[in-house]
Amino acid sequence: MGTHVIKMPDIGEGIAEVELSVWHVKVGDMVVEDQVLADVMTDKAMVDIPSPVHGKVIALGGQPGEVMAVGSVLISIEVEGAGNVKESAQPAPVKEAPVAAPKVDAVMESKPVAAAAPKAAICQGPMVAREADERPLASPAVRKHALDLGIQLRLVRGTGPAGRILHDDLEAYLAQGQSNASAPASAAYAQRTDEQQIPVIGMRRKIAQRMQDATQRAAHFSYVEEIDVTAVEELRAHLNEKHGATRGKLTLLPFLVRAMVVALRDFPQMNARYDDEAQVITRLGAVHVGVATQSDVGLMVPVVRHAEARSLWDSAAEIARLATAARNGKASRDELSGSTITLTSLGALGGIVSTPVLNLPEVAIVGVNKIVERPMVIKGQIVIRKMMNLSSSFDHRVVDGMDAALFIQAIRGLLEQPATLFVE
Repeated sequence: MGTHVIKMPDIGEGIAEVELSVWHVKVGDMVVEDQVLADVMTDKAMVDIPSPVHGKVIALGGQPGEVMAVGSVLISIEVEGAGNVKESAQPAPVKEAPVAAPKVDAVMESKPVAAAAPKAAICQGPMVAREADERPLASPAVRKHALDLGIQLRLVRGTGPAGRILHDDLEAYLAQGQSNASAPASAAYAQRTDEQQIPVIGMRRKIAQRMQDATQRAAHFSYVEEIDVTAVEELRAHLNEKHGATRGKLTLLPFLVRAMVVALRDFPQMNARYDDEAQVITRLGAVHVGVATQSDVGLMVPVVRHAEARSLWDSAAEIARLATAARNGKASRDELSGSTITLTSLGALGGIVSTPVLNLPEVAIVGVNKIVERPMVIKGQIVIRKMMNLSSSFDHRVVDGMDAALFIQAIRGLLEQPATLFVE
């Protein structure tokens, strides 16, 4: 038997250190080639670290939340044969992550059951003998599903490879629990004294740092305007009916991207980056639109590059592709960097007004609120129209209030008269 030591790889782009975000294995686990061992967080993206060998985990080189230098020992695996470490040159033993260290999934799995899933609260499915700190194998999607259902993964028997927990295992556990349910009706009103300590690590730490940095450095101001989107929604419905089956369905987002592209021709100061250390504003001809996307690990901003050269369907397809990649944790560093202006939307949950935080070093972000039908007075008549607010933020160090208002009014005019989106 030998030892194969895996070191923190060089992620590229001059990155000297990364944050160890999540372990997917523990000491004593048997692993196979290409199995994901850990997730590490760079300044731009979450990166999977796979195993290049088959073997048994004998030591871990850090714990979640620890910042590790490129080239430092990440994990040691016992393998058949000589391995890649000679006995005479054996490095100092790497440390095993302390059992008492807080772990994201251990905390998440002890989260109180949400009120939206009361039936999961009384589940008592088939128990599995795991230690309280043991991290069972499961994909991020399965972990999110378990959290929504109020199920502790350490209690679920996994039927996938190497005991990995699958969505079907959650359903089986839930079904077993329902058949054994006997919680008293008054349980929902019982007093609670439990507490949680949730370590801010990985993507959540990176988001927190970026948001704090943005609000401290930029001089934010927001501008809100309502838009009558009845006409553009009618156009969208018409195009989907005529071309949806062959070209794909259009959402409102590609229309918004197109409106931003056209409006930026008259307001190039919005499509810019501000280097506040060098005191230099760089205006860009290319429009690289960041589209804020919620994923299981937090907010990501994949980038639709050269939006100025894309058709509605091209933009729609690229937005959908990038959103899927971000939500699945598969977006590359290049796909998550280089934006010049950002579009953020919560869709039907968008509320009436929001105050988006700038995606530095950009100087403008356009926020989309939900569409609602409202009575409006047009030419003295009360009519029902589809209305939507744009809640946008700007860096007042670079963008004047009048210019911001005119920019949003230009977008409003283009969306309210959607034919002008395509008039050159």
